[in-house]
Amino acid sequence: MKFKVNDKVAVIDDLMQGKVIAVSKENVQVETTDGFIFNFSPSELVVINENQKELAKFSDINNEHLIEKVTESSKKNKPKFKSNLKPDKLPPMEVDLHIQNLTSTTRGLDNYDMLTLQIETAKRKLEFAIRNRIPKVVFIHGVGEGVLKSELEFLFKKYPVEWYEASFKKYGLGATEVYIYQNPK
Repeated sequence: MKFKVNDKVAVIDDLMQGKVIAVSKENVQVETTDGFIFNFSPSELVVINENQKELAKFSDINNEHLIEKVTESSKKNKPKFKSNLKPDKLPPMEVDLHIQNLTSTTRGLDNYDMLTLQIETAKRKLEFAIRNRIPKVVFIHGVGEGVLKSELEFLFKKYPVEWYEASFKKYGLGATEVYIYQNPK
């Protein structure tokens, strides 16, 4: 399928949509509705036409009318107190990537399978944090031989994030803190 700049697209296997900002032979660059820029292969995207709006109310691609209803009902049931924590002072989301926390048994898994499970989990959690505008995530990977840590750093290079060693006092040497750049709307 041919994509053009300014086409509205949705990612096939994810609840993400946006606008095409650049197209090359093997790559389509998309700016999401949250303001993040991602690269996708053309096979991962589908164009959303205006005439598909009616169909979209039955899918997860565009549930704006449901979001409005949820927002209205949540305003009615909103608690009367406010948190005194500022957004930059909130504790970070923690993701423990130790294999025993990700699967009930490692029987039948070799090192490659375990590493793949850990990286896929990290990718899912990072994309969740980006979608939900969570500013900081701590990935607890342990010390070991450093293979998981180097794979995580390779993963982080694909996203608009900055990473550094997490608090030694709290996590020791086996954690990396990720700061997610948020585009103000």
